[in-house]
Amino acid sequence: MENKQTRGHLAAFLTILIWGTTFVSTKVLLRDFQPVEILFSRFLLGLIALFIVCPRRLKGTTLKQELMFAGAGLFGITLYYLFENIALTYTSASNVGVITTTAPFFTAILALLFLKEERKGLWFYVGFLLAITGVCLISFNGSTLHLDPKGDLLALIAALTWGFYSILMKKITGFGYSTFLVTRRVFEYGLVIMIPALFLFGFDPDPRRFFDPVNLGNLVFLGLGASALCFVTWNYAVKILGAVRTSVYIYLTPAVTVIMAFLILREPITLMLLAGMALTLAGLVVSERK
Repeated sequence: MENKQTRGHLAAFLTILIWGTTFVSTKVLLRDFQPVEILFSRFLLGLIALFIVCPRRLKGTTLKQELMFAGAGLFGITLYYLFENIALTYTSASNVGVITTTAPFFTAILALLFLKEERKGLWFYVGFLLAITGVCLISFNGSTLHLDPKGDLLALIAALTWGFYSILMKKITGFGYSTFLVTRRVFEYGLVIMIPALFLFGFDPDPRRFFDPVNLGNLVFLGLGASALCFVTWNYAVKILGAVRTSVYIYLTPAVTVIMAFLILREPITLMLLAGMALTLAGLVVSERK
């Protein structure tokens, strides 16, 4: 049982380690692609990879289960990323980074309503306060807080949609299907729902952008690593640890981003950043206490 729990924690940590580095690839791709084009391309590539790794069909599902798959695709694939990216056009990346990190809090609140076995006590909320304080130190390092109601509200909605995705995935993992097959089905629904957004937010059919080596390399990383691999490992962690315990790893995303920015972009690490990373780590540890 302990080995199983350890695998769950490692899967969650690996996921956040990769997701924390995606900002570099996304930043490069935004030179030639619209945000929704990046999302559709990465998840389409991820879906193809999952079909290659696990080509067998998902059989024997009920209408209720398919609706849950569709809901997970809607909340976790389409809405979360669209709200997050649109929020970035109205407010600062710092604001979005802090606000979306509240996703574990929303997951815990929703768990009170839908997952009675995952109700959390005082330590979870103490850890949440520690982690959010640390995230604020990281995100607003050397800068001033500027509130933008529209952008900040969109980021808050994004965090809420991730909470719904986490709850749905916890219920879905209880069906007993392969994590690969479940993730693939969620991707399918997410991509179908995303198609109208392609035309709504701007879609350029020019294929030459995809053959640029830099663009192709970053899309492969986002598609195979951050999408196909990470959603499988995240869903596996949810299956083992539960929706709430897995979601607290989101606290580490800004800290990983800071470290990757130092290693890749040579951005300096200040004392405030170090204090913020220490608090987010402490928040994660405290939140995991029974």
